[in-house]
Amino acid sequence: MALTLYQERSRNVWRTALLMTVFLAIVVGIGYFVSYYYQSPGILYVAVVFAVFMNVYSYWFSDRQVLSMTNARPASREEFFDFYTVTENLAITAGIQMPKLYVIDDPAPNAFATGRNEKHAVVAATTGLLSMMTRPELEGVIAHELSHIRNRDMLLMTVAVVLAGFIAIIADIFLRVSFWGGGSRDDNSKGGGLLLILGIVALVLAPIAAQLIQLAISRRREFLADASGALLTRYPEGLATALEKISGYGRPMLKVSHATSHLFIGDPYGPKAGDWINRLFSTHPPTADRVKALLGRS
Repeated sequence: MALTLYQERSRNVWRTALLMTVFLAIVVGIGYFVSYYYQSPGILYVAVVFAVFMNVYSYWFSDRQVLSMTNARPASREEFFDFYTVTENLAITAGIQMPKLYVIDDPAPNAFATGRNEKHAVVAATTGLLSMMTRPELEGVIAHELSHIRNRDMLLMTVAVVLAGFIAIIADIFLRVSFWGGGSRDDNSKGGGLLLILGIVALVLAPIAAQLIQLAISRRREFLADASGALLTRYPEGLATALEKISGYGRPMLKVSHATSHLFIGDPYGPKAGDWINRLFSTHPPTADRVKALLGRS
């Protein structure tokens, strides 16, 4: 049975809590293993404090982290008049507070929303998107991003960016400890070798885990935001043609990260070859499927 929009919003809150809980469990588990290996309970205490701190940080400051990672800068009304007025008008129509606006100096057309709730929301767009889109297309893109805000998608997606990134950092630290820490000097060849193998495995699996976390956010979020955005503008053709332009650009953004790629309206790495590869590895649904859904094509 299809879920209502309000049920989807509620589920996003629970998914965010689950994501934070899993992160807490992973960090504490690693801390317990390392503290047991080194016979130092203090390491476990540090791991617990670190995990709690990162959960708090990811909730309150994840939007700042994402803006820093994408080199976004504040957008003024004078410099980006259409961007500002389109967002202002659509925010009024959607019944939400006007989000803060940022721009990314990049010729590739793209945009994303971030922030923990409607009162602390941010919409960022590349200069390429703002120069390439017609006003109806820009309205479609902004309506899509505002729909992420209304649907409470951006908290879940933004928290995933920070937590996935720190999982990778923990794995890197773990590997360095295995190389230089060495465990017990009396049994370095046996225990140190085991720790080294585990560190290498953790480092190899960390990027995969981060990717799986992002995919777990579900590409359904994009379809839902597309549909909600089309309802907001009453003109699905605007968003459809905007998506085709974004996909048709064909080149990646200048500064792109796997940690933030799922936030953007289009894949910042550019279109990938092969539908099955798109469906299996991409954080975004194929553009053709999104356009068909928007325009009601079979």
